[in-house]
Amino acid sequence: MRKLSWDEIERPTPEEVSALPKHPIRLIVHNVRSIHNVGSMFRTSDAARIEHVHLTGFTGTPEHKDLHKTALGAQDTVAWSQHDEIRPLLHDLQEAGYTIALLEQTDHTQRPETVAADAFPMALVVGNEVHGIDEEVLDAADLALEIPQYGAKISLNVGVAYGIAIYDLIRRVRTLEGPPGDSPRME
Repeated sequence: MRKLSWDEIERPTPEEVSALPKHPIRLIVHNVRSIHNVGSMFRTSDAARIEHVHLTGFTGTPEHKDLHKTALGAQDTVAWSQHDEIRPLLHDLQEAGYTIALLEQTDHTQRPETVAADAFPMALVVGNEVHGIDEEVLDAADLALEIPQYGAKISLNVGVAYGIAIYDLIRRVRTLEGPPGDSPRME
């Protein structure tokens, strides 16, 4: 075994990525205070090849220079938009057929890898590092997803939790429907 050099790792160019079919998942980053967490989620979203990142509330945007330290250019390869208010966005996405899923601990949660086929397309909401998801968002959601915790702490960093959840969701949708582009829904 040997480590591959940067030149040996096959990857599409940013232009090629924009033309590739996406997984039927959108991310909504609501009231996340750390621009580094936001940048990390952009980088993970690029790697996961999701449809779109929606930044809501006081979440910082790619215009903030510090986001670039963790996004490493992903802010240029992932479609994104900024919304002051989350409720109209949630309504519009539900009207377009998206399931609104929260990454939050509630009294009715399920693991990301267990969601039903009809939960896709999905809009996954992640919330504030301290307070999590607001009640108004909780009330508008269709389901809540939780990552099991086996230690003394009851939560993970929002960027880390998103990384775990999005890959569980992608594995699930690929198991159900195949890679993006193989299913009529994802074309």
